[in-house]
Parts: sequence; structure tokens; C-alpha cells
Amino acid sequence: MGLGKDIWRIGVAQAPVDQIAARGLDGCAVRWIDLERPFSFLADPFGLWRGDRLHVFAEAYDYRTRHGMIDHLQFDAGLDLLTRRTVLREPWHLSYPFLLEADGETWMAPEAYGSGAFTLYRAAAFPDRWERAARLALDTAAIDPTLFRHGDLWWLAYSPNGTQVDKQGKLHLAFAERLTGPWTPHAGNPVRIDLTSSRPGGAPFLLDGRLQLPVQDCSRTYGGAIRLLRIDELTPDRFTAEAGPPITAPVSAGRYRDGLHTLAACGGVTLIDVKRIDRSAAGLAIGVGRRLGRWRA
Repeated sequence: MGLGKDIWRIGVAQAPVDQIAARGLDGCAVRWIDLERPFSFLADPFGLWRGDRLHVFAEAYDYRTRHGMIDHLQFDAGLDLLTRRTVLREPWHLSYPFLLEADGETWMAPEAYGSGAFTLYRAAAFPDRWERAARLALDTAAIDPTLFRHGDLWWLAYSPNGTQVDKQGKLHLAFAERLTGPWTPHAGNPVRIDLTSSRPGGAPFLLDGRLQLPVQDCSRTYGGAIRLLRIDELTPDRFTAEAGPPITAPVSAGRYRDGLHTLAACGGVTLIDVKRIDRSAAGLAIGVGRRLGRWRA
């Protein structure tokens, strides 16, 4: 990323994910969320519907503290924002609040690699009270952990901790009989090494009966675009997949067309985020101020 700062913005694309997979985002109506204060942003949106309310969870981040937390945004059926609050905060950075419903519960699997572990949370009182349900042992701290069911097993797709190339260009898998584990890393890890199509970037879905895993194209810039990794074979011993063409930020994103790194299906809508890269003197001053101790997490 160099000296620039990635400033993300989330939106609700008013089209199902299979339509976006076929046609991209241009021409698709998007309800953009209002901008944050300078050098703050919302990113990594995941959501679900409860009745006529859309519940979106996203990373809330400020470059002054460099400490992410998880915010909840509630929308009505017309996609007007009703409420927003922080619902999960830890001593470590949190992002990528992957959501799923299983076993009669609502679960969140946020990225928290700074803690040295991957922790699965359960909603104690949806949407604003979450409890730690399981600490999952893997072969590495999980970057952008993405859960899904395939066959008779639970699967977890994630990128490993390490260098930026590792984080952005390698894909790992693990599997388990139960969501809370124990989890077994795939024998072929890393199952994919490719900056264009390895780091997870959204919610898996089926398209024409074929499992699709949204992944980030980081070949030009971190989170430059989304590709759909079409999975042909997935067993504890084997993995084969083919990456589709890039899905880029739509024209309607305006200045925020430098990247797209989340594509999360949510019923008849799809949650996305887009970015602009800020290379201003003000951005540099934020970094200097942090080093001088002007801001604390």
C-alpha cells in the first residue's frame, strides 16, 4: 500500500449475488452508506435479514488508533439506516465479521489474528450481545476466515499470517464435523498460491450447483477486485478450483474505484465495499501523530 491509506466505503447493491456474478456491478443500483469522518471507514460488510430488517455488521476503523471494532447497522425494508452501534470490541484489532446461522444459533467469525487465535462468537442476544463460543486451533492465525458447509463437513477458508504476500496471495483450508471443532487443516495447505485469487473476500454461494468462493485480486493493490473462485473438487485430501474474471467497483462509486474486496450475498441484495487510496499530506500527518502518541486505541 506504500504511503497511501486505503479508505473504504460500504454499499448495499440492490441485486442478488448471482446477477452480479453474471453482469458485474455497473448498472446495478447501490445504496451507499454515508462517509465517515476523515481517515475513518467502514469495511467488510456481512449481513442477514430478520423479518423486514436488514442487519449489517462491518469493521469500523480509524487510522488514528489503528484498532478495528465491529459495528452493527440496521436498515428498514427500503434500505434506510435506522440504527448504528458498536457491538463487539476486544483488546485486539477486529475486522471481517463473517456471519452465519447454523444449529439454531447465529454465529460471527471475525478476523482477530492479532490475538494469535481464531475465536468463534455466538449471539447471546442478537444483534448486540456476543459471547465467545470456541477458540479454534489451526495451522496459522486465520486472515479473513470464511465458513461454509460442503458435503458432510464444515469448511473454513482463510489466508495465513506472515508476510504481505502470504496474507494476500495464499489460501488455506480446514474442515470439521462440528462448527465448534476440532478443526483439521487441509493436507494441501496452502491449497492455492496466487495474488489474483487466494485471499477470501465474502460469503460463499452456489451458482448453477457449483460452489463459489469470493476471493480478492491483490495483484495491483490490496483488495483491488473480487474474483469468484469456482470450486471443482473439495475433500480433506484434494482441492481444485478455477478463478473467474475480476469484478470491480462500479462507476457509481465515484472516487472510490481503487478497489473492491467484499462481496457478500444477503437475500435479494449484495453487500460490497469499495475504496479510494488517500496519498494526501493530511494522511501522512495522521501517521506522524500516532507515532508521537497523540492517539491511543
